Amino acid sequence: MTTTTDRPAQQFNVVGTRPIRHDGVDKVLGRAQYGADLKLPGLIHGAVLRSPHAHAVIKRVDAAKAAAAHGVFAVITGEDMPVSASELLDMGEEVTDLRWMSERIMARGKAVYKGHPVAAVAAVDQNAALEALKLIEVDYEPLPAVISLEDAMAPGAVVIHDDLVGDHLGEKARGTNVAEHTRIEFGDPDAAFEQAAHVLERTYTISRAHQGYIEPHSATAFWSPDGKLAVWTTTQAPFGVRSNLAQVLKLPVSAVKVTPMEIGGGFGGKIQLYLEPLAAVLSKKAARPVKMVMDRKSVFDATGPGPGGQVTVKMGVDANGAIVAATADIRYMAGAYPGSSISAASVGVFACYKVPNLRIDAYDVVINMSKTAAYRAPGTPQAAFASESLVSELCERIGMSPMDFHLLNAAEEGDRRPDGPIFPRVGNKACMEAIRDSAHFQSALQREGPDGKLRGRGMASGFWNGIGNRSSVTINVNDDGVVSLVEGNPDIGGTRATIAMQAAEILGLPAEDVHPAVVDTDAIGYNDLTAGSRTTYASGQAAIEAARLVVEEMKKRMALVWETDPENVEFENGVFRNKVAPDQRFAFKQAAGKLGQTGGPVAKTGSVNVRGSGGGSFAAHLVDVEVDPETGKTQVIRYTAAQDAGKAVHPSYVEGQFQGGAAQGVGWALNEEYYTDEDGVMLNSSFLDYRMPTALDLPMLDTIIVETPNANHPFGVRGIGETSIVPPAPAVANAIADAIGARLYQTPMNPARVMEALAAKRNGANGR
Repeated sequence: MTTTTDRPAQQFNVVGTRPIRHDGVDKVLGRAQYGADLKLPGLIHGAVLRSPHAHAVIKRVDAAKAAAAHGVFAVITGEDMPVSASELLDMGEEVTDLRWMSERIMARGKAVYKGHPVAAVAAVDQNAALEALKLIEVDYEPLPAVISLEDAMAPGAVVIHDDLVGDHLGEKARGTNVAEHTRIEFGDPDAAFEQAAHVLERTYTISRAHQGYIEPHSATAFWSPDGKLAVWTTTQAPFGVRSNLAQVLKLPVSAVKVTPMEIGGGFGGKIQLYLEPLAAVLSKKAARPVKMVMDRKSVFDATGPGPGGQVTVKMGVDANGAIVAATADIRYMAGAYPGSSISAASVGVFACYKVPNLRIDAYDVVINMSKTAAYRAPGTPQAAFASESLVSELCERIGMSPMDFHLLNAAEEGDRRPDGPIFPRVGNKACMEAIRDSAHFQSALQREGPDGKLRGRGMASGFWNGIGNRSSVTINVNDDGVVSLVEGNPDIGGTRATIAMQAAEILGLPAEDVHPAVVDTDAIGYNDLTAGSRTTYASGQAAIEAARLVVEEMKKRMALVWETDPENVEFENGVFRNKVAPDQRFAFKQAAGKLGQTGGPVAKTGSVNVRGSGGGSFAAHLVDVEVDPETGKTQVIRYTAAQDAGKAVHPSYVEGQFQGGAAQGVGWALNEEYYTDEDGVMLNSSFLDYRMPTALDLPMLDTIIVETPNANHPFGVRGIGETSIVPPAPAVANAIADAIGARLYQTPMNPARVMEALAAKRNGANGR
C-alpha cells in the first residue's frame, strides 16, 4: 500500500491507524448472530411459492390443501396482503413507488418475473413448509416474456404493466415499457462535433450482474397480539425497512421495530424489502414468530442484481486531444418494475472529464425479470464501461496515450459535473498521477507470455459521488473511562471501527476504549442506510458531534471539581486542564471516575443531516492481462488501484474496499452474466454456474491511497466504498484490446467473445 497526499497531512492520533476490528473476536469465534442463526420461543418456519413463469396471468390460487396439511400454521396469497396506492418512497439509493413495491413482494393477478412470490406457508419446520407448497394449486395463463431492450422498446411491444404511465421528458406516455426518459444537456454538442478534429461513436452492451453476497436473505418476524411488529433481518437499511414495512402493511411506524442482524455481504442488494412483509403477515395469521431464509436459486431469481443494458457514447476532441463534446444514450433494463439507476449513470458516465458541450439521454425500461437493485455505485460501472472504453479507442485513433488524455481532460475543482454541480477540491488528477508514478505503470510489459499467450495493459478512471443524509450516534461514558458508542448502521465494511475511531480521536482515547454496538430502531435515533458511501463519512460526523458534546459536558464537571468556571477548563490529547491552575489536570479516564460526584452519568447523542454529496471520490485503475489465443481465456496478472479517500480512517479497511471493488469489477468484466432462455428463465442460478472470481483467479491487487482532504468533513474523510467498482471493467477491456489487437463491446468478455473478436480481426471486421 502507498499513500499520497496533495497537501500537508493533518496530524491524528487514532485516525489513520490500523487497530484490530471491534467485531473480530465474535466473528472469528462464531458468536456473531446472522439472520439464519436467530432462535425465538415458538419459532416456526416459512417458505415461498414462486412463479415458474416470467410473465403470466394468475387465474386461480387454491391453498386449501396446504392450509390443512400436517404441521402448517398459516398460508397466505396476494389476497392477504394490503393493497397499496401509488406513492413515491425514497429508499436511499432509489426512489420507488409503494404500489410497485407491494406488488413485487407478492403477486396479485399477474406474475411479472420468474420467481415472483405467489403464496407463502408457515409450518413447524422448513421441510413441512416446503412440502405444503407442493399442495398449492395455481392456474397460470402464460404470456409472452419481454426479456430484452429490443423486445421492450419495439413498436407494438407486449406491454408488461397496462397501467404504467411513463415520463418521457416530462410528457406522459401510456402503453409503454419505458418508465422514464430523462435528458441532461448543456452547450451545443451537435455544433461542437461539427468543429471537432476527431469524433468517435460506439455502442456497448452490458449484462446484468449480481452482487454475489455469500449470505442469502433472511427475515424473522413476530406480530404480537398488541399490534406491535418486531422484525429481525439481514439488511443494510433497518430504518428503511421499518418505514417501508409500515407503509406496505398499513401500520404506524412506531408499531414496527427492526433489529439488524450481522450481514454477510450486501453491496446494495440488501436494501429492498423481500421476505420481511411475508414473514410478518404469516406471523400475524399464525400468532407465532416466523423465520424465512432464501435458497440461492431464489436469490438469483427474485432479488435485484445491477441492471444490464446498452450504452452508446460519442466523443469529439480538438487537434490537441481536448474534449469539445460528448453525448451518451443510456438504456437500462430495470426488471419487472421501474427503477434502474439511470440518474446515477447520467452523473457518472462523463464525470471524470471536462466536457464543455454535453447531452445525456437515459431510459429506464421494464422487462420480465426480477427488479434490479443497487449494486455498488449503482448504474455507474455500466456507463463507465462505455465511456472509458471509448476514450481508450479514441486515444488509439489520434495517437495519444490514455494517460496524457486523462491528465489533459481531467475534471478538477471548479469544473462542472455533468448533472450541474461544480466540483469542489477533488483528487481526480492526483489519482491519475499516482498511477503514472507507480512501479506498475513505470514497468515494461512483456508482450508475449508463456505458451504463446498475449499480454496487454489497460487503464480507466471512475467516479462516485456519495451521499451524506441523516445519522445519529450516542456515546455513554463509563466510570472507568471506557465509552460505549451506540449506532444504527449495520456494519458491512468495517464501519464499527471507523465510526468508533473518529469518536476516539475527539475523546483522546485509543480505539480499543470505544466499544461500538449496532442496535435496533427503537434504541437509537434515525439513521439512513449503510450504502451510498455514506456511513463512515456521515455517521462518523454524528460520532464526532456526540464526542464533542461529551467533552463539553465533562469540562463542566471538571470545573465543579476544581471550583472554577467551565471556560477555564481546556481539553487536549485526552487530558483536561485548568488554565488558571496548571497543576490541576485529569486524563479522560480519571475525569470519568469523578462523574458520579458531579451530577451523574454523561451520555450524549450527536445527530446530523449532512446535505449534498459525500465529497465525491475518484479512482484510476491499471491492469495487465494475459489472453490465451487458443482458448480465449483471459487472466489478470497485475492490478493497481489508486483512489482518493480524503483521509483514510482505517487504511486496512480502505485497501480492502479498493481490492473488493476491483475484484467484483473484474468478475463483471470477464465472467458474470444472467444467462436466460427465451422465456426469461435464468439457467445459471447457482454459484457453480454463475462464475465469480475467487482468490485463485486474481493476483495481489495493489492499492494506492490518495488523500485529497474533503472540506465537508472535520477530518477530510470521503466515502470510498463504491468508486472502486467503476474502473475495472473498462480497464480490463482496454487491456484485452491492447493484448489481442481487437476490441470487445460487450460484457462479460468471456472466452467465447474473445475468440469471436479474434476471428473478426482475422477477417478484417473488428473495430467498427
